[in-house]
Amino acid sequence: MARAVVTIAVARTIRSDLANMSVVTNLPVTAVLGAGAWGTALASLLAAKGVSTRIWAREPEVAADIGIRHENRRFLAGFDLPAELEATNDTELALRDADVVVNAVPTQHIRSVLEPVAPVLVAADSSISVSKGIEMGTLATPHQILGEMVVVADKVVALSGPSFADEVAACEPTAVTVAGVGAACVRQARDLFSTTSFRVYSSPDIISVELGGALKNVMAIAVGISDGIGFGRNTRAALIARGLAEITRLGEARGSDALTLGGLSGVGDLVLTCTGDLSRNRNIGIAIGRGDRLADILASTDKVAEGVQTSIAAREMGLEAGIELPITNEVCAVLHENKDPRQAVLDLMSRVQRDERWK
Repeated sequence: MARAVVTIAVARTIRSDLANMSVVTNLPVTAVLGAGAWGTALASLLAAKGVSTRIWAREPEVAADIGIRHENRRFLAGFDLPAELEATNDTELALRDADVVVNAVPTQHIRSVLEPVAPVLVAADSSISVSKGIEMGTLATPHQILGEMVVVADKVVALSGPSFADEVAACEPTAVTVAGVGAACVRQARDLFSTTSFRVYSSPDIISVELGGALKNVMAIAVGISDGIGFGRNTRAALIARGLAEITRLGEARGSDALTLGGLSGVGDLVLTCTGDLSRNRNIGIAIGRGDRLADILASTDKVAEGVQTSIAAREMGLEAGIELPITNEVCAVLHENKDPRQAVLDLMSRVQRDERWK
């Protein structure tokens, strides 16, 4: 509780600093779709910066909470939100006159939420996806899903990196990457989100940025399982390092650049999600390692841990590309086939010996 009080005070101070900065002109009207912790934190950042921002919440009570109490008690409790941040449960109203659309909808639900309003997405100056996952069945990443909705590739940007929503809302120093093939939209997104506490780097490598953000969640579950069993730091370090090897192998098969995966949206996000106490995916793994059932864990929370379903999609990607993903495969077996976590660890450790850099 003490830390929350301190961080909220820091956030208020930094917001005051932002308000006293020179006014930035020509900021685009922005719609944030998805009022989970991450979408709310980013919408708060933009509104505090002076960007005209409207956020869409699937739950009417969440929209009312943000609009009336200036707080999202369900998904981001304990943080004051800017009074200027508008909230609605109406998707079309959220998108009205929006120059920029920020997609914070969980990956498995992007189509159902965005397809009905696809013409607005097409008309917007840019669409910035901040979701981290791979769609079941199609194996599409968020920017590919948007592309299937006829959003021009040059207008789609992905934002990812080591960034817990609570710490972004508290204005703690954070660095992320925005990526896309359209240089103008990438620059616009970089400038839009940049503040004194939120540093944004740019990249043309959207494939790596999205895959790094999605696959690290699977590795975080693996690390959580190890921690839950009671294994120590040696095991954790091995899983992170070998997890990065899997991410890199699969990423390169899908067109990624290994150098990008060595940056914020790859290694940075991987380390944070595998070691941070705020990581939903790691915490699910911890519970599994301690013997809890996945169905019971998921039933106890309304927050989304993308790695649970991404593990299946990643395994399918590996099979499709002919890439061996031993950690991913074992995570899938534990989560979805009731394999004993200790047996999964034993099977990983008993694999055929080989060179570390095998392809």
